[in-house]
Amino acid sequence: MKELGVCIVTRESKDEILECLASLFGESSGLDMDVVVVDNNSRDGTVDEIRLKFPAVNLILNNDNFGFSRAVNQGLKTLDARYYLLLNPDAIILDRAIGKLIRFMDETPQAGICVPKVLNSDGTLQYQCRRGEARPWEVFSYFTGLARLFPKDLRFTGYLLNHLDNDAVNEVKAVSGSCMLIRREVVEQIGYLDERYFAYQEDTDYCFHARHAGWKVFYAPIAKVIHYGGKGGSGVSPYFGIYQWHRSYYLYYRKNLARDYPFWFHPFYYLAMLAKLVINLMVILLSREKIVGTRKPS
Repeated sequence: MKELGVCIVTRESKDEILECLASLFGESSGLDMDVVVVDNNSRDGTVDEIRLKFPAVNLILNNDNFGFSRAVNQGLKTLDARYYLLLNPDAIILDRAIGKLIRFMDETPQAGICVPKVLNSDGTLQYQCRRGEARPWEVFSYFTGLARLFPKDLRFTGYLLNHLDNDAVNEVKAVSGSCMLIRREVVEQIGYLDERYFAYQEDTDYCFHARHAGWKVFYAPIAKVIHYGGKGGSGVSPYFGIYQWHRSYYLYYRKNLARDYPFWFHPFYYLAMLAKLVINLMVILLSREKIVGTRKPS
């Protein structure tokens, strides 16, 4: 059994994943690890470059875009390790970050999942790395700007937890799959990602079920990574990506949260989701830069 198993899913992100792998091997030297890259039918030379420059990487080649969750599960099932790391191909490991996360998990036995301090390319915090449960009021407060207007008011900051100290370890409800470290026992207990999520919300869903199984989820800024965001993956097909974001949130709500709300609330909330989908599609249609999700500094 290895100390660490790393799973990276890629699609049309050759330059980014080569930089990612260079940082991973450079900043994780000394760790006993296996790395698997699952490629979702890239046509940009990604696979050839990985084979040439990183022969130690195990490759799984899909003949179509299988989405994130299914591809992650493909990779995880080939790994045998104490900890599993889900890493986006456009993430850069800084200053031995993964070793620091493993030490944190070793010292915190109740921790099932953790994420480092994820930075935008300009060094600012990528708030999406630690989140709440994405309940309707949290989502409403975020997308209407209430959280931005009242960044320290807990009534409005439940989605991205703006009120937290960005440099302090905190227990949270969910973290981003851009750099998510998972304890082996969590996978053994609750299984793999729900493959009904093509992309998006699978990380929040996984954290939800880990917490309900008795594990804790942590934001651990003792370690840092950079995540560019919007490179490859959904960035290749932005309209499809927007559709999948909304579809995944609908699935997440129906699966995990709907039982907590009265039946008459559901149609209003679904209508609001549909309206948001239409607005987002119109915005990206008129936008010069096609970015799915929250815009990140470049």
